[in-house]
Amino acid sequence: MEEHLLKSIINNNERQVSKIYYEHREAFLNFGKKFNLSYDDLVDIYQEAFIVLRRYAITGKLFDVESSLKTYLFGIGKFMIFDRIKELKKVVDLENFQIESSVEKIDSEFGTKELTIEQALLKKHFKNLGKRCKEVLTLFYSRGLTIDEIVEFADYSSNSVVRSQKSRCIKRLKEMIYE
Repeated sequence: MEEHLLKSIINNNERQVSKIYYEHREAFLNFGKKFNLSYDDLVDIYQEAFIVLRRYAITGKLFDVESSLKTYLFGIGKFMIFDRIKELKKVVDLENFQIESSVEKIDSEFGTKELTIEQALLKKHFKNLGKRCKEVLTLFYSRGLTIDEIVEFADYSSNSVVRSQKSRCIKRLKEMIYE
């Protein structure tokens, strides 16, 4: 990675950081168009990706990276684009959704159904886990991120670290439930 650019970011050289930001912005927005996201989503993603890049530079994680700053920035942004696409796929377009008249209405009490004993125990003990455990388990099970995506998203050093963290957290959660 270009050492002079990293030093500019680390030293918070506002003029140079602004130049780096705008130098790659339009290229990223053009790159993102192929994913059919809105302009606003792409701008937000680019800003978030640039913030992550700055954080990595400041913490010294980028000095050994072999790729260019632009390639690395686009890589971060690409994972964020994938996350946004996953979020959008979970949303159902109700405007164009037609319900057949032969389908019975769902019982209105369905949403107020009580939790099972297992669900209640899980909910109770999940609250008592540490912050990192909650984060990893939520990203993996609730948001559906892969181990590699969690590495990028949550700033872990490698996927083996995420796997062991997830394993320890599940083990701890089971211990708490069975106590």
